[in-house]
Amino acid sequence: MNEYLDVTLASLRDGYVQVSAFVAVTVLLFGLIQYRTGGALVAKIEENERLQPVFGALMGLTPGCGGAIVMMPLYIRGTVSFGTVVATLIATAGDAAFVILVLAPEAALYAYGIAFVTAVVFGYLVDTVGLGVSRVDAAVAKLDPATTDGGTAVVGGGNRLGPNPGHDYDGANPAHSHEHGPDRENAILTPVSHAAHALWWVAATMGLVLGVTYLVRGAPDVAMEYGVSFDGLFTIFGLLGTTLSFYLYFVGRHYIGEGSVGRARESFESAYETFQHAAMETSFVTVWVIGAYLLYEYFLIVTGADIAAAAQTAGVLAPIAGAAVGLIPGCGPQIVLSGVYANGGIPFSALTANAISQDGDALFPLIAIDKKAAIVASIYTTIPAIVVGVALHFIWGPVLGMPSFGFGVLG
Repeated sequence: MNEYLDVTLASLRDGYVQVSAFVAVTVLLFGLIQYRTGGALVAKIEENERLQPVFGALMGLTPGCGGAIVMMPLYIRGTVSFGTVVATLIATAGDAAFVILVLAPEAALYAYGIAFVTAVVFGYLVDTVGLGVSRVDAAVAKLDPATTDGGTAVVGGGNRLGPNPGHDYDGANPAHSHEHGPDRENAILTPVSHAAHALWWVAATMGLVLGVTYLVRGAPDVAMEYGVSFDGLFTIFGLLGTTLSFYLYFVGRHYIGEGSVGRARESFESAYETFQHAAMETSFVTVWVIGAYLLYEYFLIVTGADIAAAAQTAGVLAPIAGAAVGLIPGCGPQIVLSGVYANGGIPFSALTANAISQDGDALFPLIAIDKKAAIVASIYTTIPAIVVGVALHFIWGPVLGMPSFGFGVLG
């Protein structure tokens, strides 16, 4: 039991300082840009049709799913091409990017660089050859005209159809909204939740300082202790940040609003709303990160498995498996896989294949509005993932002489 307790406390602490604090800064910066520009970034993307796949890939490349989520309603409105959607999803590394950026920054640079190039090339290919809406939606319309999303008719980025007025993106999932309603008003929990939100940002700020210091020191082992020393503060603010994240995600969002988690808006009405969105989004990521950490650590304790040895024997099946995991919507499985890579459990080819294949949370709004387009987009992101992953398996180590396992992992 002591082993389980040690692993649990270490995961709760490390997950927040090593990952969540960095997530908070990234999500907040993106939100502040949207707030300060009033959605001008989105307007620029709509205006530059020829560069849309590049813009889509850049939006997808931003850590987390915020940039990619912004692109989905643009396609639904018929203002960006299907190739842009595919490029966005290929480049999207989701919340798993934070894990790799923090724990294996060199690997992240190469993996996401390869994903970006793949995204741009394949995005333009989809638009140029006409593999997007010009064929898919036409076939869907013959089967069931009512399900056609009114998206872009793609060949060279032009010839747009108007948005379908029957689709209500903002109200696509009202059952999960806590932005309004009587449950927001509570004499005790509403002010407590706002106070927890403010304290959460204190923990996030301290966590960022401690996290940067941790990396500068070369990611040393941190003792589980409490006090004013580096190790003590690392433990205190790590556990405090995780505790507040769990509270905000499971309780607080009912009383102060969830900040449109998973549905990034084009702009925000106030600075407080921007900070709230970043806190809620990061709390969601924290829950997944901690869950992934614990799942991996408990699995090793119970089974005594040597994942690295198993991956070594998988050979070319490793990148194919990485691409297959990317088919699962959401960021949870991808975070788990990234954690396994950070522990030297899977090769670089599998990490890159997963980075290309996964769509993160960005696929959910597309699924809600146009399931067929979401399925086609998922297939289109998996094909280049397998091709690139298998190619890396035979080139990365044998030809380039790069280490396949543990490449870029700290410590």
